[in-house]
Amino acid sequence: MRVEIHGHRGARGLWPENTLPGMSRTMELGVHALELDVALTADRRLVLTHDLTVSAVTSADRRPVHAGDPLYPYVGKPINSLTLAQLRTLDVGVRLPRHPDDPFALTQVPMPETRMPTLGAVLGLVNAYEAEGVRLHVELKSDPTRPELSADPELFTELVVEELDRHGRLGNAAILSFDWRIITHAAALAPGTRRFALIELDTLHWNAGVDTGIDADVPAAARAAGATTLSPEHVMVDETLMARAADAGLDVAVWTVNDPALAGRMLDLGVAGIVTDYPDRMREVWRERGLALPEPVRPLRPVGV
Repeated sequence: MRVEIHGHRGARGLWPENTLPGMSRTMELGVHALELDVALTADRRLVLTHDLTVSAVTSADRRPVHAGDPLYPYVGKPINSLTLAQLRTLDVGVRLPRHPDDPFALTQVPMPETRMPTLGAVLGLVNAYEAEGVRLHVELKSDPTRPELSADPELFTELVVEELDRHGRLGNAAILSFDWRIITHAAALAPGTRRFALIELDTLHWNAGVDTGIDADVPAAARAAGATTLSPEHVMVDETLMARAADAGLDVAVWTVNDPALAGRMLDLGVAGIVTDYPDRMREVWRERGLALPEPVRPLRPVGV
C-alpha cells in the first residue's frame, strides 16, 4: 500500500511557509505532495497565505506600496482588502517569535526579503522543476462564519480550478477546504481532481447537515458533499473513524503530525497520508518501516549548465 508524505505549507518546520523558496527546498527534500493555502486579494489574485488577515507571525511590513497609502501598515488587515501590489511589499521570509510556545521560530531557516507568491507563481515553479511526481494540494481558505473576510466560494473555486488548468495541473492536484461548499463546487467544476474534506472538531458545524454528535458519521457526510479523501486533525483519528471512512470509500490523510511516534500510530491505523511540518522526520519513519519514499526532485540548474 502506498502511504504518502504531504509537506504542510511546504515544510513549515524547516523553511518559511507558503513561499517559493520553501516549496523549492521541500521538493528537493522529497515529498509526495506540497500542501499550500490560498486566499483572494482585493484585485482577485490568488495568493499564498494561511490566514484571512495578514499574520503578524509570518509577515512583516517593510514599506507602503506608495507614499501615503491609507491602508498601511498592512499587517493585521484583511487579505481581501489589499491588492497584490500591497501584499508583495511584505517580508514573509522570517517567522517572528511572538509566541513562546511557537516551535517553528526555533527550527525554521529564515529567508529575509521573501515575498508572498501567487498560486500561478508556485505552479510555474513546480512546472519548471518538471516535478510530475509531486501533487499540489491547494487549500482554499474560507470561513462561512466570517463572510466579510472570505471570497464567494463558487467564484473562489472557479478561479483556482482555472489556474490549475492553465498550468496543466488539474490531473495532478487536489483541492482542500474546511468549507465543504468549496468541495461541492470543485466536484462539479473538476470531477477528475481529488477533493479533501478537511475536518476538526471546532469547525465541523460550518457545514450544513453535518451531525457533530459522538455517533456522527462524518465520512459519509463528506462523501455526500463531494469529497474523495477525508483529512482529519490527528486527535480525531481512531479505529471508528477509519472504519467509517472505509465504508464511505474515502482514504484518510491526517494532519498535522510532527512526532515520529504519533506518525507510527497513525500508520498502524491505516492512514493513506500524513501531513507534516517536518518531512525530514517523516522520511526517517518511512525508512524505518520500509515504506516507499518519494523521490527528491533534482535542483534547478542555471541555463546552459
